[in-house]
Amino acid sequence: MRASSAIRLAAASAVAATAVLAGATAASAHVTVQPSSVPKNATDQTFAFRVPDEDDKNSTVKVEIDFPVDHPVPSALVAPVPGWTDTITTTKLATPIHTDDGDITDVVQRIVWTGGQIAPGHYQDFTVDLGALPDGTDKVVFKALQTYGDGSIVRWIEEPQDGQPEPKNPAPVLRLTAATAAEAATPAAAPAAPAAPTAPTAPAAPVTPVAAKAATSDSTARAIGIAGVVLGALGVAAGLLLGRRRPGPSA
Repeated sequence: MRASSAIRLAAASAVAATAVLAGATAASAHVTVQPSSVPKNATDQTFAFRVPDEDDKNSTVKVEIDFPVDHPVPSALVAPVPGWTDTITTTKLATPIHTDDGDITDVVQRIVWTGGQIAPGHYQDFTVDLGALPDGTDKVVFKALQTYGDGSIVRWIEEPQDGQPEPKNPAPVLRLTAATAAEAATPAAAPAAPAAPTAPTAPAAPVTPVAAKAATSDSTARAIGIAGVVLGALGVAAGLLLGRRRPGPSA
């Protein structure tokens, strides 16, 4: 009986925990930029604006991302999203941005996606390649407007503040961290000193048939001479042995 009560209590706790997690997920779902943080000298400038549909009945039919004017983004390329049409609007700066490639006077003001749908309980990533990140700031704050099929609009435009609770409708924020050492330019390594030249080796004299034959004859003569010496020594030893064994003359 106690075991059955414990099982029911555990099941109820699991259901309650699931409900809490589901509620937290729904409450925290809002338009974000992915990744949300990159080094200031990052070479990969591709980001995705992730838009979840939080409505129980209506689909999202329009997404608008407004770019900052105080720290402008010079240019952007939009990846196509099936079923959606994108439109980029630019604006002219009062003070041009000076770069090594010349002055930039027109910057991105907003990007709008229309024509598609994000069903309830789903999300869509809208990928953008930013030509360059702005200088003189540690974050880029975008403002997002999400339009539903019933005409209602959710404005994700409140800038989160450090040390403060997250606002009800936070704006997408891209944080720019300190430049990484791996991305910093490093001087090229000095080329290795060439090895000191070595004295040329004299080529070996070619072996002619006559020289080869003379070498062979000399080797044969030496072998015969050595064999003769060995046989002579054996003969002398045999003679001495026989002389010792021969009996002397009788009286």
